Amino acid sequence: MTARLSAHCQGPFGAPLFLIPRVAAGPILIRFDAALPRGLQHINGESSMDLGISGKTALVFGGSRGMGRACALQLAREGVAVTIAARNPQTLEQAAAEISKETGIGVGWVSADLTQAQGRDAALAACPHPDILINNADGPLPGDFRDWSRDDWIAALDAMMLGPIDMIRRVVDGMVERRFGRIVNIVSRSVKAPHAEVGLSNGARSGLIGFVGGLARQTVRHNVTINNLLPGAFATDAQVRHIQGMLDEAGGGKTFEQLWDERARANPAGRYGQPEEVGALCAYLCSAQAGYMTAQSVLIDGGGYPGTY
Repeated sequence: MTARLSAHCQGPFGAPLFLIPRVAAGPILIRFDAALPRGLQHINGESSMDLGISGKTALVFGGSRGMGRACALQLAREGVAVTIAARNPQTLEQAAAEISKETGIGVGWVSADLTQAQGRDAALAACPHPDILINNADGPLPGDFRDWSRDDWIAALDAMMLGPIDMIRRVVDGMVERRFGRIVNIVSRSVKAPHAEVGLSNGARSGLIGFVGGLARQTVRHNVTINNLLPGAFATDAQVRHIQGMLDEAGGGKTFEQLWDERARANPAGRYGQPEEVGALCAYLCSAQAGYMTAQSVLIDGGGYPGTY
C-alpha cells in the first residue's frame, strides 16, 4: 500500500513525494517522481563542465545508499574509479551494479565498517591509494543526553570522529606525495545549528570539524584539500530513522506522516533535499577546480540555517 503525503511535502521542483509505510521490520522507502529540469541536468549525468578528475580513484564510505551513494554515482559520472564501502554486502553489490550500469564505469565494493579498525583495513585493501576519500557515517537516533551512557558516547565518537580521522591519517600522506587529494566529510547542519535531541552527533561531528580545520591548512599547499558538507533535511532513509526516533521519543500524538510533512514545510525551500544535490556539490569539492577551497564547512540545507555566517 502506498500513502501519498500532502501537497506541502513535495520533491524538487514540484515532484510528488511518496512514502511506502513500514511493513513489519521492513524499510520505509522514499522516492521522487520527476526528472530534474535542464538547468540541473548535470545531476542526471549530462555534465557541461569537466571537473578534471577522470581517472582518479575514490573510496566512498556509506556508498550503498542515500547521500553516500549519490556522491559515488556523481564521481563515477566524472570518470572516477569508485569503490563503495558499507556494512551490508547485499545493498553494496546492488548499488555498485546500478552505478556501473548507469555510468559505464566499473565500481568496486567492500563490506567494511568505518567504526572498526578491521573495517578500515578492509576498505583500504580494496582501494589502497585513493585520490578521493568520502567519509560518511550514519548519525545516532535522537534522544535525551541523560539517557546516554559512556558506551553511547564512545560509539558516536568512533563513527563520526575517530573513524574518519583514522581514515584521513591513513591516506593523506599518499595524497601529498601524489600532489593531489580531495577529502570530503559528510557531517550535518547540526554542528552549526545544534539540536538538543542529537547531542551525540553535535559533539562528535564538531570534534571532526575542529580537527580538519588544523590539518587542512597544512596539506593545501600540496594540492590536498579537506572540506566538510553540512546537509540539512534530506529525503533519505536516515531522515526516516531520525523522524521515527523523534516519534518514539516524544511524538505528541502525531503520526509519522505529520512529522515528516511538518519538517518539509518548516524549510524555506518547502521541501526536503534530494541526495543527488549533495552528490553534485561533493563532486565539485573533489574537482581540480576546487584546489583553493579547503577547511570549509559548506551548508546545503535549503536555507534552513537562520544565520548570516
